[in-house]
Amino acid sequence: MALIELRDVWKIYDLGEVKVEALRGASLNIEQGEYVALMGPSGSGKSTLMNTLGCLDRPTKGSYLLAGEEVSDMSRDQRARIRNQRLGFVFQNFNLLARTSALENVELPLLYSRGVTARQRRKRAMEKLALVGLSDRVHHHPTQLSGGQQQRVAIARALINEPAILMGDEPTGNLDSRTSSEIISLFWRLNTEQRITVILVTHDQDVARHARRTVVLRDGQIVADTTDFKSAIASLHVETELT
Repeated sequence: MALIELRDVWKIYDLGEVKVEALRGASLNIEQGEYVALMGPSGSGKSTLMNTLGCLDRPTKGSYLLAGEEVSDMSRDQRARIRNQRLGFVFQNFNLLARTSALENVELPLLYSRGVTARQRRKRAMEKLALVGLSDRVHHHPTQLSGGQQQRVAIARALINEPAILMGDEPTGNLDSRTSSEIISLFWRLNTEQRITVILVTHDQDVARHARRTVVLRDGQIVADTTDFKSAIASLHVETELT
């Protein structure tokens, strides 16, 4: 059984007089330990697919099995439980609390976990900050950290609940090229050494080429799903010519 199994998934937004088909019959399997990049232009459906995979939204129709559990029928609270147990998220804007330390930011998700003491929270947060190379910045606030360091804090926070899947939505979008390369190297290390499944949404070919598999979307449909990066990029070029 694949970790993620998507079967004929549709997401339709009803805007009154207009219905927007953000996903149209998407089918996808992702195994534990894969590193996948989702690519496509604005409006292609890649962010909707990420939100669906991340249990942030439910499909309008179709099936989504995550580790054997059907997500499409889950309530909001059930999806929140799945997110807390199995998923970690990293966003373009870091989403750190400005007035709290790196350590406290990383501890935050554990406040919603029953049976975890303050001492255990601190220990686990210290371990994750060490994993991302920030042992010497644990008491710094976000304003005292560089963009790359802030994103490392965000990654440590995403890892605090030991997720099976790490999801990034344009995680290098606010970083310069050198810092972006460092963050992508960290994702690669987490995937290779920790066997964490990594799924990234990106428009940046330099980011996507580090993935072992690339999924390309156009008009809500998956038009390419390949381990051949050149083939994936060729499908993007075809898309550009069509539009």
